[in-house]
Amino acid sequence: MAITGNFADFSLPELLQFLDHGKKTGVLQIQFSSEQTENKVKQVYYIWLHQGRVITAADRLDQKSLTLMITQRGWISERVISRVTQISASSISTPLGLFLKSQGMLQPEQLKLLFNTQVLRPVCALFQIQNGLFTFNPVVNLPLPLAEMTGLSMSATEVILMGLRALRDWKALADKLPDCTSGLTSLVAKQPQMQLNAQEWQVWEFVNGNVSLNNIAHHLRIPVETVQQIAFRLIVVGLVEENFLVAPSSTLTLEDSIPEVLAEPVPEPNQKPTVSQSFLKSLVGFLRSK
Repeated sequence: MAITGNFADFSLPELLQFLDHGKKTGVLQIQFSSEQTENKVKQVYYIWLHQGRVITAADRLDQKSLTLMITQRGWISERVISRVTQISASSISTPLGLFLKSQGMLQPEQLKLLFNTQVLRPVCALFQIQNGLFTFNPVVNLPLPLAEMTGLSMSATEVILMGLRALRDWKALADKLPDCTSGLTSLVAKQPQMQLNAQEWQVWEFVNGNVSLNNIAHHLRIPVETVQQIAFRLIVVGLVEENFLVAPSSTLTLEDSIPEVLAEPVPEPNQKPTVSQSFLKSLVGFLRSK
């Protein structure tokens, strides 16, 4: 059953975390309008996942995107790629990137650069979309787009972390950020197993549910917006949850704690006691009811 929605309700980081947590296999299609053109041309992007891991991504379905990236860098011509894949039987069942590496035509560092360009950079850009539409079509036996695959993969959670770390414009995710008066509570029993950066570890030290993001920012001497963004990253990858702190109530004085009926002025000696207005009203009401 397909999963559809809008990024205004369910952000892409939250969606990717859901797919990773559920070890989903399928194709995520994202449709959005380009704000850089006057007529706002519709654009489509595809992300392939296998058991919650991102294996490739492209803005086309003809399986020519990876080949184009390689040829544009001048590493291998399209004619040579086509020729070696046609004469080798192993190319039929091997991701293109790994196949070219096995032939000595690509180096491991080149594969990493291709994966970064193919997946991480575009996903980071997609995090900035406010009103994109998405459809995830789960497939039990996903036909792998071998011609678009470097052979490298990354868990969707890792993609989220790396993408959000590189994000500069947080406008699309502003409503998703935790409140600066909230604290953070850990959802894991031990230290996080995923690799956090220095600032994320600093914020993690305050994950006890009792320290507000404002206070964390003050202690670390960094902007509270930065702490909110770090907190969102830790929340969306399932390490912590937002804890709404209750503001401390004002201290009551002795006079404030005395009920009004007992707070009537105490008559001084030899002074005729005065009858309170509230007592008279109650007495009149009582007599009328008789």
